[in-house]
Order: sequence, then C-alpha cells, then structure tokens
Amino acid sequence: MSGVLLTGFEPFADDPVNPSGDAVRLAAELWDGPETLVTAVLPVTFADAGVRLRALIAEHDPDVVLATGLASGRSTVSIERVAVNLIDASIPDNAGAQPVDAPCVPGGPPAWFATVPVKAIARAVAAAGIPSSLSLSAGTYVCNHVFSNAVDAGRRAGFIHVPWGTGQAPHDEPELPVADLARAFVIAARTALDVHDDEATPGGAVH
Repeated sequence: MSGVLLTGFEPFADDPVNPSGDAVRLAAELWDGPETLVTAVLPVTFADAGVRLRALIAEHDPDVVLATGLASGRSTVSIERVAVNLIDASIPDNAGAQPVDAPCVPGGPPAWFATVPVKAIARAVAAAGIPSSLSLSAGTYVCNHVFSNAVDAGRRAGFIHVPWGTGQAPHDEPELPVADLARAFVIAARTALDVHDDEATPGGAVH
C-alpha cells in the first residue's frame, strides 16, 4: 500500500461520543488521494489498542501512520512530538484495566519522537484556518500507548490530539467543528506524505 493509516478512538469513560472517531470517519469521505487512506476506530483499552494498530499496519503496509484522540480541555488541534514509554492510567480503560508505571513497549526505549514533519503539519493546519499547535505531551493513557506503538512499529508515524467537537463538550470546554477536525486530519496526512524533512523553524516552549 502507498498511503496512510488514520485512526481515531471510540468513546471512553462516561462520554457518549469521541470526536477523534467521528472526524476520522468524515476524513475518509473527504480524502481524494491519489494514495490510499485506510481508517479505523480503535478500542480504548490497553490490551487491544496497540495490538489492533500493529495488526492494521501489518495488513495494509502504510507509508504513514497517523493516530488521533481526544484531549479534553485543549483548544487547538495538537500535533504531538514525543511518545513516552510509560502507562500510568489515572482512570480505568474501557475494559476496567488501570495499569500503573508499566511500559507501553516492554524493552523499548524511554521515549520516541514523532517521525512525521510535526512543524510542517502544524503550520499547514493553521494555514487552513484551523487552530493548531505543537505539543510535548501525549499523556500516559491509551493515546500515548498507541502513539508509542505506531512509532515503535518503524513507520513514519505521529499522533494528533483534538478538542471536543462542537456541541459535544460536557462542560464549558473548548470545541471545534468536527468538520474542521476532519479537514485537519486530511491536511496532516497530505503533509506527512509530501514533506519528509521538517521545517527548521522555532517551535519549542519556554515552560
């Protein structure tokens, strides 16, 4: 396969929806190639999410893997730079498991950097009028677990966290239209395919 594997997540905890899964489904309708875009919605479980991702990679042999998930409270489409080899679950997953201080990939390195052009993706998403930023923490929950497995699998891989979709936030948390989230995923996929050397522009943080 020459193309992209794009994944989101099912709802978790008490949430009735997950905007990452919604936007991944819509991105599949927006994609116009010419490369293939394979999409999937992963379970929010430590036991199955990474295994399912690796099975999809083995089946479809994508050039690029982009995983996505919800980051409640964030106001931008956040392009993650670092996956840490650590599971430290503050809440149980959808199977009731709550691992503490366990590795995402036993025997793996302490951390991985994203292998897609994160700065170019953030800039391209922002240029389309969608709030975007770089992030240095994908957390220590299932999102980071999948991110770790994606990069460890040896593909050009990255992770994107998104706010709630408009009308979905359970409290007064930031929201963006699901259609914009889907457009951001398509832009990210296109950029990851087209750009191999990331921009040498400042993108760090003081704190």
